[in-house]
Formats: sequence, C-alpha cells, structure tokens
Amino acid sequence: MSAAPTLEVEQGFFAAGAPVVIGVDEVGRGAIAGVVAVGVCAILPGVDAPPARLRDSKLLSPARRAEVEPLVHAWAAAVAVGEAEPAEIDEHGIVAALGMAARRGLIALHEAGIDVGASTVLLDGSHDWLTPALSSPLRILTRVKADRDCASVAGASVVAKQHRDALMVADHERWPVYGWSGNKGYGSPDHLAAVAAHGASPRHRVTWLRAPSLLDGLDPAPGATV
Repeated sequence: MSAAPTLEVEQGFFAAGAPVVIGVDEVGRGAIAGVVAVGVCAILPGVDAPPARLRDSKLLSPARRAEVEPLVHAWAAAVAVGEAEPAEIDEHGIVAALGMAARRGLIALHEAGIDVGASTVLLDGSHDWLTPALSSPLRILTRVKADRDCASVAGASVVAKQHRDALMVADHERWPVYGWSGNKGYGSPDHLAAVAAHGASPRHRVTWLRAPSLLDGLDPAPGATV
C-alpha cells in the first residue's frame, strides 16, 4: 500500500496560529452523470494521529473505503459533503459547480459549530476554484497531491467518495440501464452505449454528452436524445 498521508502540513498551519484546518477534495468532476461532490474535513490543534488505513480515496478499494469512512468521522472535528446538481453543472460549468458544492459543505461545517471563518483551508490541486464562490474570503492554500499527502484532505476525499458512490447506487435503482452501480456515472464504454441507445436521463450532464468525441462511433437509437 502507498505511504500514509500525514499531518505535517496541517501541523505547520497550527504552529502558525490556525485554530482550524479544513481539508477539501472533490469527487465526480469528470463524470457524465450525477452530482459533483466536495468533501470538507475539519481538524483542530491537538488532533490525534489519523486512522492508520487512511489514504486518498482513489487508492482504496470500495471495501476498504467503507471501513475507513466511519474512522474519519470519529477522528475529525467535523466532516460534511456539499453537492452540485447536474443541471447546475450544465448551467454554470464544472468549475463554478465545484465552488457551489464546496460552499455548501463549508456551510454545513459552520452549522456543526466549526469556526470556518477563522480556518485555513487546504485545497487539493493547483487551482483555487473555491474563492470565487465565497461571499466572505477565507485563507485558502492549494497543494498538488494533497489528497495523497495530507490527512485532512485524504479524509475529505474518502467521505466525499463514499457519499457520491451511495448516491449513484441509489440512482441506479431508478435508471438501471446506465450501469451506475458499477461505473458511478463515469463515461465507460457500456455507459456511453446506453446513452446512445436510450438517450440521456435527468441525472446526466447534458452539455457534456454533446462533446463531439464522447459518442463517436455509437449510433443512437431512433428517438434517443443525446
């Protein structure tokens, strides 16, 4: 298994006076169906060592993620997941939708008693897509591979992944033809073939299905809306 994420970066923020560190990570950015979900994981000075099996969600099997998620809830001061709907992604674009989802997650942390306004936010990646979505500025720092290296962000990734996967499994029950229990809304060949044959569902990001390369080589069935 890959090296475990640590609290080295977060402890540096605490040493500099941060009263709260919030790790942030997104799940579902590249899917063609379902919400985009953003996990937020708040920790406080004096936090215990992270769960031993915690890793970036992409590095964990579904069974291991299911084991680790409740440990993250018990370890962190608070966790939450914000969502943006497919229609919001179609209307505003994925970057703005990420900001909407993260803002909703931060509001949930505030409602849970976390001093979000005083926090240092650690955002996975190199692009700060969160600041434009905020009505009040926060201290936001980006870090490439923070989901792999930083425990608060890894915790956010696990919680967000479990949350979004559960939503896709539930949506699969209503629209089983697209195979969402397996592909989780990503553009697998079988998923794309189902869209070509049956058209888009209300849970698809319709603007994404219009990309010229997406359905190349697939012949839509008569009456299918893609």
